[in-house]
Amino acid sequence: MAEVDVDPITTLIPGIDSSQRHLGFVWGPGDLLAYETQYKPTGAQHAAQSCPFVHVVRKDEDIYSPILRKLFNESHHIFVGLQNMKDDVPSKNKKHQYISVSKNYRSVIRACMEELQRVAVSTRDTALATQYGNQVSILLAVELIWNLCEVLFIEAAPAGSLLLHLLDWVRLHKADVDEKAQEVLQSECPAEHQAYWDVTVCYILQGRIDEARQILLKQASQQPAARVTFKLMDSLLMKMPIYNPGGTQTLTEFDVKWRRWHQECDRCLQDNSFASHPHLELICKILVGDEDTLLEQREHLSTWYHFLVTRLLYCHPTVKPTELHYYAQASMDMFLDGRSAPEPLDSILLAAFEFDIHQVIKDCSIALNNWWFVAHLTDLLDHCKLLQSHNLHFGSNLREFLLLEYASGLFTHHSLWQLAVDYFDHCPEFGRVYLELQIERVPLDTERKALKVLRICEQRQMAEQVRSICKIMAKKALRNNRLGSALSWSIRAKDAAFATLISERFLQDYCTHGTFSDLDLIDNLGSAMLLSDRLTFLGKYREFHKLYAEKQFAEAARLLLSLMTAKIAPRSFWMTLLTDALPLLEQKQVIFSADQTYELMHCLEELTTGKVAPETELSMQEDNIEATKIELLRLALARNLALAIVKEGTLEA
Repeated sequence: MAEVDVDPITTLIPGIDSSQRHLGFVWGPGDLLAYETQYKPTGAQHAAQSCPFVHVVRKDEDIYSPILRKLFNESHHIFVGLQNMKDDVPSKNKKHQYISVSKNYRSVIRACMEELQRVAVSTRDTALATQYGNQVSILLAVELIWNLCEVLFIEAAPAGSLLLHLLDWVRLHKADVDEKAQEVLQSECPAEHQAYWDVTVCYILQGRIDEARQILLKQASQQPAARVTFKLMDSLLMKMPIYNPGGTQTLTEFDVKWRRWHQECDRCLQDNSFASHPHLELICKILVGDEDTLLEQREHLSTWYHFLVTRLLYCHPTVKPTELHYYAQASMDMFLDGRSAPEPLDSILLAAFEFDIHQVIKDCSIALNNWWFVAHLTDLLDHCKLLQSHNLHFGSNLREFLLLEYASGLFTHHSLWQLAVDYFDHCPEFGRVYLELQIERVPLDTERKALKVLRICEQRQMAEQVRSICKIMAKKALRNNRLGSALSWSIRAKDAAFATLISERFLQDYCTHGTFSDLDLIDNLGSAMLLSDRLTFLGKYREFHKLYAEKQFAEAARLLLSLMTAKIAPRSFWMTLLTDALPLLEQKQVIFSADQTYELMHCLEELTTGKVAPETELSMQEDNIEATKIELLRLALARNLALAIVKEGTLEA
């Protein structure tokens, strides 16, 4: 156990003062165990009160959330589908497939986020509502980052198309304007609603020109005197060029057309065409991309990256991917303007705009509270062949390292561990090693769970783990006196010694109760009975009973004698076998031949003359019942021998 100061951990443990006590810690497979040591820190004035507890600090609490568990389950299916994607697909089609996979991941994130929001609103537990709220905030950030990475890295949108994708990105994550617009439009007089102009400006800032024109018509109908002014604004908005990637217009032609439109907007502003209407003048200033005006709309823009996209829309609509980081850095500096320091999310988005994939993954690994995001995003980017320059990390490639960390966390959960198996399967370098180590830590609480684990190991030819699981379950069944289950597990483990032990228990139970338990298992041993001599005897002895029950006395007699003469039966069980022979010796017809009878008599004499090993020797003189059995056997054998000799002599004559 390491004994060090763990100051960040002390905040998680109530009643611990790190200035008075040192903490030790031990890493578990998914947790951190923190405990107090006896060491007194230098400078401590007095001994602090001892804390007798060991505290568990979980590093990934999200896997215990029922709602987020859906995220892990659904994304697992997407992950497996991605791994099974064929390599011989044309590059263009493959790119579409990767974009589709990315959107599937995002849809799962959004579904979980919406469910968390519903639960957070409906719950009455304040602490739980706060927890759900925090999880929603994290998922919002995760989807925001993933969506941007999809646009920049996976779709790799070129100039022209790039801005259209960025507009969709901002609109998706700034959807509150639609709720306000619905509220305005459903009011008795939308043009007089207090949020009317806020909604209009928000539509303009998001580049939603058609919606802005429709809502401006409400105002124009209420102000006949300003109809010309509103008509001029509507004309400017209608003429605004929008690049069409699938159209015949080239990017250069679009740029020329856009500049002419931009000059027209600027001319209207210089001519004071909207001076009589401040709101329309504000809109015109936005259309010409006036930075001061845009910065004044901080409340509506809310974030620097929204400001960035709006600024690009009205100033640089043909921005190239290689130019993005210049505008991104400048926009962040202008928008924040020293009012607040950049947050981790800002740094991650900025790294994405700089096309620094490695930095995005690194910052997300530090900022986010679990490995889900970085593991799946890195895997997708690796399939897109975007990580070639960053493929070595911690002794393995970056993708595999992150998948191994994520899957190891899943293995600490009582049900999600099954998902982790597929992640390990698709880590070619260390996945097998990790799986072998982690599978041994899965608690085998029930036989059903043990069978699941066993099936996984058998499918992957993990022979050592298969034997270990079977031995554990066999011992557990034996402790609970479930002999059939114990024998079945020992056979699967191919454990001859344990199979012998359980066979002995079966025979002991038979001697005590006179019947076998788990007859179906014993009747269907098949070739498994060859695993050990004792198991072979158990199977053959059961076969003797079946032959006897079917009145196949001659076959039963031969089998019984062969068990003794071939030394398959333990000598401690010979008396039981000889006793089983009594009913056959007492039959009216002769079952045992003279030679067979001599063999039986020899076995009986061997038992009674002390030729048996000391640990299995019977004390005949001290047991009257045993002595009676022996006398009965001798009489029966003598009678049968006489009858057999007469019968065989008659046949010869």
